[in-house]
Amino acid sequence: VALHSGGVWRPKSLLDTAGFMLSFKSWHRKKHQDSRALWKREAVQKYLETLSKEYQQVSHRLNTDSINDLEQRTLRRRHADLSPIAAAFQEIREAEREVQELEAMCRELDSRDEKQLLELALEEKETVDKNINTLCRKLFQLLVPKEKYDGSQVLLEVTAGRTTGGDICQQFTKEVFEMYQSYADYKRWTFHVVNYTPAEIGGLHHAAAHISGDEVYRHLKYEGGTHRVQRIPETGLSSRMQRIHTGTMSVIVLPQPQEVDVKVDPKDLRIDTFRARGAGGQHVNTTDSAVRIVHLPTGLAVECQQERSQQINKEIALRTLRAKLYQQVMEKQLSQEQSARKLQLGTRAQSERIRTYNFTQDRVTDHRISYDARNIKEILSGKEALDKLINRVLEFAEMEAATEYLEHLQASEGGSW
Repeated sequence: VALHSGGVWRPKSLLDTAGFMLSFKSWHRKKHQDSRALWKREAVQKYLETLSKEYQQVSHRLNTDSINDLEQRTLRRRHADLSPIAAAFQEIREAEREVQELEAMCRELDSRDEKQLLELALEEKETVDKNINTLCRKLFQLLVPKEKYDGSQVLLEVTAGRTTGGDICQQFTKEVFEMYQSYADYKRWTFHVVNYTPAEIGGLHHAAAHISGDEVYRHLKYEGGTHRVQRIPETGLSSRMQRIHTGTMSVIVLPQPQEVDVKVDPKDLRIDTFRARGAGGQHVNTTDSAVRIVHLPTGLAVECQQERSQQINKEIALRTLRAKLYQQVMEKQLSQEQSARKLQLGTRAQSERIRTYNFTQDRVTDHRISYDARNIKEILSGKEALDKLINRVLEFAEMEAATEYLEHLQASEGGSW
């Protein structure tokens, strides 16, 4: 963990933020601590009080005439760092005092004649409590800086797994891909399909899409993993016998790097063209517009077949290749710097399922946060229900990040604040 001289944490690089990716085994091992519980920890209170006092001192120092230009610039930067934290800290303190006053009022309003007033006070207390929860989450989001690539566009890939249930995986893979396509529309993102390999019986073997928009990677980075489905097939012997089949599919979510992130030597590439075979429109099987690029040093292969233009498909495939090469660099450095923890990276190398979609019980379970959501159809529609689930996972991740940050900070300062 890299500490600013003034005490505000800043990541040394994108790779440092990997410590704040979801650690599934640690989540199974310890009970999740939400933002309100974290706020109530005495050590956290002391630390925030220290930051609040420092903010007052910096503000006072900036109003004096005895500082030079260099010191003034340093203090202004520190002031900008501390200002939103100090403001949120004070807001929570004031809201807590309001709750205490309302609780005292409720204890006095115990006669029948004051029942209506008591109900109003209880409603007001509930509203203020919810506001405190929101403010606590905002505060800890401020403490832990955003990841460098949270605002990036992404490359999303889905791949069907294997099952004895025939086409159950392919059908589920298609449903999940369409779910993310609908979610992109719900979030007003751009969803551009770059590869689509359908299965013979209406499902999907593999598909990939570039998604761009506001904070796409931040919302989708924890969707990478193994997704499991449990359902009774609609046709065949299993449907008549009411047998539940289990299948899986994998989701990969990669931040889409810019041109400068990964250098690719043209000499290391083998570029092949072929006729498109997917759901690409009228041009399918009429021209050699599809492009496959193989990176010879690593053996990585990518393809794009969705556009009419071979040149556009080539450009998209190159962008996809850079994302995958960048992922390899990330994984290598992460394994060196974070060898003590197994991190969820949103890659194929994931041994644990992250989510189960149980159609027979109409339930979706996110195993990382032990959270059940009802109404699978609503979640697969890719709208409000999915957004709620994704944001719940995000909140858990943010609290783990804040907890780790504070624990590291406490350890670096000798165990006391």
